Amino acid sequence: MNWYSIMGLVSSFVLAGPILLILTLGLARYRSFPILLLYYCSVLAYNLITEKYIPVSFTVEQNWGFINNLADAPMLILFLSYFSPSKIFTQRLKLVAVSFILFEAIVISIVGFNLDAITIIIGPGLLIVCGLCLFFFIRHTKQAIENRKATGKALIVTSLLFGYGCYFFIYLMYYVFKAQNDANGVPNEQYVNDTFLVFFISTSLSAFLMCFGLVVEQKRIRKLKELMVTRRELSSLYKETKRAVPLRTAMLDFDREQWN
Repeated sequence: MNWYSIMGLVSSFVLAGPILLILTLGLARYRSFPILLLYYCSVLAYNLITEKYIPVSFTVEQNWGFINNLADAPMLILFLSYFSPSKIFTQRLKLVAVSFILFEAIVISIVGFNLDAITIIIGPGLLIVCGLCLFFFIRHTKQAIENRKATGKALIVTSLLFGYGCYFFIYLMYYVFKAQNDANGVPNEQYVNDTFLVFFISTSLSAFLMCFGLVVEQKRIRKLKELMVTRRELSSLYKETKRAVPLRTAMLDFDREQWN
């Protein structure tokens, strides 16, 4: 077994980490985390197929890869709405996701469902996801450092930024510059394996960091839910009490805190 095969197996195990955490930590029904769960399930399935742990025909493997690449950007854009600073920004992200799906449909209708279409589609998708990740990375990292909050969000978006930064580099080398082809345009098997090796390593590191982010973020979510329950109890307790000055405590800032 070579390094390519070893890292393929390792990345599959690591990719199962976020899936199990999302399920066990109760995040599978929370806001946009179901999309993240679907994303990791899709990537893990593709990993297992390409490494022949799930035996399928070449046509099925190729089509699954195409579908996986087509769904990649829209799913991540929708998941990133979790980091949105406002409801208006969330609506705009949903509009971007829908617009990108329409863009994919137009490209496929013109070029066809093939590698050329995927090459055209992947580039803009990676740029959009990387740009959004960079924006949220700066925002939440600043909050984590200055205010000691949103640490979980900072870790999650850092894992995505790292992963997609590596994927964009692989895309340039493999799809745009076609560095894996020799002078006659024939793919070099060793170069292809090395490219997948880089993909497996970057995916493993990204998923590993995601696991830490999910654990930290779940703790924050649990505290916010506890504050929401306390808020309701206080609201019920004081609903008939007249006050000249509204009651303001840290626990009553839940509506503002949930967007940070």
